Amino acid sequence: MEDQAQDDKFKGYIQVYTGNGKGKTTAALGLAVRAAGHGLKTYFCQFLKGQDYGELSAIQKLSSLITIEQFGRKGFIHVTENPDKEDIERAQQGLRKCSKMMKSRKYRIIVLDEVNVAVHFNLFAEKEIHDFLDEKPEDIEVILTGRYAPESFIERADLVTEMKEIKHYYKKGIQARKGIEK
Repeated sequence: MEDQAQDDKFKGYIQVYTGNGKGKTTAALGLAVRAAGHGLKTYFCQFLKGQDYGELSAIQKLSSLITIEQFGRKGFIHVTENPDKEDIERAQQGLRKCSKMMKSRKYRIIVLDEVNVAVHFNLFAEKEIHDFLDEKPEDIEVILTGRYAPESFIERADLVTEMKEIKHYYKKGIQARKGIEK
């Protein structure tokens, strides 16, 4: 791990942030910022997202330690049964990039943002993500985010956090606001 805080005892785990509540991506970003404070690099892959978010601008200031790439189209995809071929290819491209970044060993943390939703929408098979996890070096942390985490991911993970919506102002017609939801 070049240019990173060295800790020979660092053990990388698998974390899952799931549930229908707000905050999964934000929690993963918070972990990346915390890690940056200790000199650890994070590769943050956003599946399904292709639009500009406030966090992208903020994270650019930490770009020597946190790299974010998006592999979705503008706007969030909505799939009912058969995903579009372009969405599948973008997701597959993202997974290949994650694998390359993990194997490069430049990053201590690899975040697969919205990967649970990508599996739910059939952009990947669960097995493809398990194959990715099988290649995880011992000293690299992997974070899987998104609603609909498959049970097999939950069973495999070392840490699982469920964000549960209790109440949300979207139900009152409030749209996503700059700086808060986007």
